[in-house]
Amino acid sequence: MGDRMEELKGSVKETVGKVTDNERLEAEGKGQKAGAKAARETKGAVNQAVGGVKDAVGDATDNERLEAEGEAQRLKGKSQSAG
Repeated sequence: MGDRMEELKGSVKETVGKVTDNERLEAEGKGQKAGAKAARETKGAVNQAVGGVKDAVGDATDNERLEAEGEAQRLKGKSQSAG
């Protein structure tokens, strides 16, 4: 949730900067928002990849628990990367 909160804070700073014609605050907000979004999307991609591997290994070894954990982690990563 931290990355999404940072994105929101960045959006607020960017908007306030635009409204008040404060270019420094607007640029700071854009940077904060972009950095948080990149971090969130990266974490999501990693979770999707690791989850996919766990799912595949669980399937190959007939380990239902590992397969389920992998699917759950993959879906978590997909959710993190969205939006």
